Amino acid sequence: MAYGGGGFAISYPLAKELEKMQDSCIQRYPGLYGSDDRIQACMAELGVPLTKERGFHQYDVYGNLLGLLGAHPVTPLVSLHHLDVVDPIFPGISRVNGLQRLFESSKLDSANLMQQSICYDKERYWSISVSWGYVVQIIRGNVSPRELEMPSRTFLNWYRRADYTAYAFNTRPVTKHPCQKPFVYYMNTAKFDHSRNQIIGIYYRHRESSPSCRWKIESPENINNIVLLKRPDNNRWQKSPRRDCCGVLPSNNNSKSNLYMWVGSCRDGEISDL
Repeated sequence: MAYGGGGFAISYPLAKELEKMQDSCIQRYPGLYGSDDRIQACMAELGVPLTKERGFHQYDVYGNLLGLLGAHPVTPLVSLHHLDVVDPIFPGISRVNGLQRLFESSKLDSANLMQQSICYDKERYWSISVSWGYVVQIIRGNVSPRELEMPSRTFLNWYRRADYTAYAFNTRPVTKHPCQKPFVYYMNTAKFDHSRNQIIGIYYRHRESSPSCRWKIESPENINNIVLLKRPDNNRWQKSPRRDCCGVLPSNNNSKSNLYMWVGSCRDGEISDL
């Protein structure tokens, strides 16, 4: 049996040991912030290491969670933390309405919620990151999968400082070059097409100013909507963990403002090829 609090889950015997140590240990650490830090310090005195469970987003941050949730690790989404101090996960609507929208995707395919896929449009020289059920980001130029799976710093640490050394995980700047500022498309609606046994998600572009760019690479600014197709995969976590693959589908000339994509399990030999 385990008991949880804040960012920890501890077994019953350890909980009893911590009770014995409460006065002598937890209160000898007055300089640590919050119960999590103090309990971890006392567990270190017991010789018990900290076990990291990916998928529990127990990060104490402020601001925009896009960078974190847009690069979700290959593990089920289990929890979100301190939603009262971060921006709504979908801009322009309330926190509650944003969570309700996220649950709409969860009802269709909960096992794949927030799972990141990475692919490339080689004709237009675009790098694309998909966080299923949440957001699609298009970046001009080639950005490697190693970089894209690293959270971009759209958020601040608990002390509200833009100090990238304060995190317990690696991060990257939002953009290295003005031309590589992401074009962001948030999930708006999703439905299940029974005739084709697939989920159809519509992602709308989040309108915000972009710096001027002199690159001759085609800009995604004319893409207003992304139509993302996916088949449900309830057995995802019964297989060896692996990031999904994705790709751009051909579209007719009458729908230049729409980008059609697919996402799903990688086929044999398929990789996120630059």
